[in-house]
Amino acid sequence: MSESSAPGAVEVAAEAASAAVGNWRRAGLAGTAVGVVAAGAAAGVALERMTVGRGIRRKARLALDAAGPYGALRGMPGQAVADDGTEIYFEVDEVEADADAGGPRRRRLFGRRTPAPVTVVFSHGFCLSQDAWHFQRAALRGVVRTVHWDQRSHGRSARGAAQERGVAIDIEQLGRDLKAVIDAAAPKGPLVLVGHSMGGMTMMALADQFPELIRERVVGAVFVGTSSGKLGEVNFGLPVAGVNAVRRVLPRVLRALGSQAEIVERGRRATADLFAGLVKRYSFGSKDVDPAVARFAERLIEATPIDVVAAFYPAFTDHDKAEALEIFAEVPVLVLAGDKDLVTPSEHSEGIARLLPDAELVTVPDAGHLVMLEHPEVVTDRLADLLARVGAVPAAANVGTYGSTAQPGG
Repeated sequence: MSESSAPGAVEVAAEAASAAVGNWRRAGLAGTAVGVVAAGAAAGVALERMTVGRGIRRKARLALDAAGPYGALRGMPGQAVADDGTEIYFEVDEVEADADAGGPRRRRLFGRRTPAPVTVVFSHGFCLSQDAWHFQRAALRGVVRTVHWDQRSHGRSARGAAQERGVAIDIEQLGRDLKAVIDAAAPKGPLVLVGHSMGGMTMMALADQFPELIRERVVGAVFVGTSSGKLGEVNFGLPVAGVNAVRRVLPRVLRALGSQAEIVERGRRATADLFAGLVKRYSFGSKDVDPAVARFAERLIEATPIDVVAAFYPAFTDHDKAEALEIFAEVPVLVLAGDKDLVTPSEHSEGIARLLPDAELVTVPDAGHLVMLEHPEVVTDRLADLLARVGAVPAAANVGTYGSTAQPGG
């Protein structure tokens, strides 16, 4: 694009941002904070529109949806029931038995049972689903037993029963949900817990409420792009004035949007370009993200209804689990974060590592919040190292090809 085209792009960007802000004001909400975020994304969208038409971009999205293999892995389905009656969906990927693999059948002494295998339980983040672990799931298939679950009101799990009755969601409830999943999917044997963002907070809430489970059964833990508290201080990469405005009005904005979910969902579809720009900015740190991966992230996030977003958001400002982290002090811990994460900045992972001085801290260069999708090889390699260290997989195990979509036996 030539420099002479830039003024026109800026005008288009300004017009788009102004229209966005005006729409929020007409809705009776403080649009300034939303406009701060929207203006940056609108500028990028406007520049793109100089060369690529909306119809072409829509066709490109459909092509990526059709061709992209991400999120296609499925396991043995199961269901746990939370303490408030919410049905929580999970899937289990088992390790193939020796006999099925053609190897010699192991002998057992009379009266002894084969010990339960290590189970790796993956907990996903806010506005995502179990499919966010696609690359790690693909790499570990057949190597170790894994459980992937959808947090309440996300993915294939049911809407929170307590929330349907007007009870506010909190991170403690998510910890109890994880306990229900473990009871149903891995009632015996050692565990390795892996959590991204909200999933890591869920692990902390589990430890806070069920410390004996951590002490008796957990042999390793992995915290990816998460925080033990003080999320109300995150600036999301915005200037001081912008972030202060966002903090003041965002809870009211989300409540209002949640009450008009059907209208908002139609609006999200109509503003797909702006939405894609926001997803890319807050999900990734590098400029050359695979378009199919970026589109996959969009699909995961846009699948979360706006009223669910509104219901969960307040819980993060109340989250404070620094003391609960001490329960993980006796097990090997990996703390991993992207150095350009705007949602849970790497300083929060550094804080977790300070509370767990024996933990391994890995900061991934040129990586954002969805580091496990953006740089899957780094995350999977470090995870495989921890699994080998705790005896969950042989040290020489081949963790597979990153991104493979092969089904069991395929």
